[in-house]
Amino acid sequence: MPSLRLLPPLAAIRAFESAARHGSFTRAAEELGMTQAAVSYQIKQLEDRAGLPLFRRQPRGVKLTSEGAQLAASSGEALEILRQAFADLRQSDEETLVISVVAAFAAAILGPRLWQFQTAHPKIATRIDISQNIVDLENGDANVAIRVGNGKWEGLRSDFLMRSELTPMVSPAFIERHGPLTCPSDLLKVPRVDPKYKGWRQWFELAGVTPPPENNLPHHFIGSQLFLTQAAKAGQGATLLTPAYYRDEVERGELVQPFDITLENNFSVWLVYAERRRNSPAIRAFRKWLLAEMQLLETTGQPDSLDAPFDFAYEQPTKF
Repeated sequence: MPSLRLLPPLAAIRAFESAARHGSFTRAAEELGMTQAAVSYQIKQLEDRAGLPLFRRQPRGVKLTSEGAQLAASSGEALEILRQAFADLRQSDEETLVISVVAAFAAAILGPRLWQFQTAHPKIATRIDISQNIVDLENGDANVAIRVGNGKWEGLRSDFLMRSELTPMVSPAFIERHGPLTCPSDLLKVPRVDPKYKGWRQWFELAGVTPPPENNLPHHFIGSQLFLTQAAKAGQGATLLTPAYYRDEVERGELVQPFDITLENNFSVWLVYAERRRNSPAIRAFRKWLLAEMQLLETTGQPDSLDAPFDFAYEQPTKF
């Protein structure tokens, strides 16, 4: 174990981290309830111990040196670990995990399996927030979110779940009414739900079919895959859906997937949570469970694709 005598006083580290974050001794003093002179003294203690300056004193404030910037990153992370450790000690016996998730994933993947997580972790109370609204993961609107994007969001940590896929689906009654769909171009002759959605153009191009001009198409938009599925089952038109969501419906004869051509989106599905909350016991437990579930689903050939492409609007830096 390293000698504690090598560690600087915690008060000095707190003063330095606050001053580095604010770029001001005055604002650090206000945050910590100290005088500016006391903050300056604590930082001078660190500089004497390090044997080099951590700040450049300027007429209008202070600026970190390169060594100071390096220490600021490490000290900020260390203080966050301490803060989280004490927060874990103070938490009640029952912790609430709020999961922000779009309806399609909740219905097809999370809902049928969440009881397993709850059984394994009886002290973690789960609450599902089914919403397409943007939520703030930094400030606690939700603990975790399942969203579509590129996986790179500032201040957030992302775990890859898998890629999205799309293929047309229809109801048996729709085929009876409009005739069999024997080739992809047949879809140009029948009603389609959300016909102006760009996924249709991309799917037709992948199938080697020239898509129709968009100005000749009716303009209506549903968005959520859950509602799109209901439209497809009601025979309103051919609908682009994630096939892995609806294998049960296909097996029961409620939906028909006429073609094996599947469009992969440019985005993937991610489990997302705030970087600073990554050590939360509830988040760690849910992350471990969900990643294991996704691996199991892929291995056993069960539903292995997650969210709809209609959530691309939620690609925000720190909010979903």
